[in-house]
Amino acid sequence: MFARTPRLLLRPGWIEDAPALARAIGDQGIVRNLTRAPWPYGPDDAQAFLASRAGQSLPHCLIFTRTLGAPRLVGGCGLSADADGAPELGYWIARAYWGLGFATEASRALLQAARAAGITGIGAMHFADNPASGNVLRKLGFRPTGRTGQRHSVARGGMVDCQFFEEGEEARMRPDSAFELYDDAPPLAA
Repeated sequence: MFARTPRLLLRPGWIEDAPALARAIGDQGIVRNLTRAPWPYGPDDAQAFLASRAGQSLPHCLIFTRTLGAPRLVGGCGLSADADGAPELGYWIARAYWGLGFATEASRALLQAARAAGITGIGAMHFADNPASGNVLRKLGFRPTGRTGQRHSVARGGMVDCQFFEEGEEARMRPDSAFELYDDAPPLAA
């Protein structure tokens, strides 16, 4: 999947992205909020992750800023199958770009492409001690299910309390605004 938003470019990760990926995500404050990323996170972890995503049916992208020069890797977002096989949204943003709305903007574009591909029933979760992620999910139109549980965090080395979300009816029914701000070209999705 490739997509452009007003500020971002989303595209699949390539093995050549491994050094930039390791630098961007190699922060304990980031990986502690993810289920599968180890700590410490190095170039070999980035290469293994990028290789594992090849051929996956659910979309997963790296997030780059759109600049006049070389784009900068600022995060990642994607869908993966949860324990029951249902699609689940996940995302991360490099610390230098926290608070700029990139997680919301990129995830909105990813969700629009997923819906266009017929992927429905998307859920999400966040660790209970990461309320900022819950705020992103609410902006995307997800709503808390009221269900809590635990998920394993590789970086933390154990089970962590989490809160589960589901797509709200308004998120499924409203026209997605991810690309409404375009004035140069329509988004690309494949």
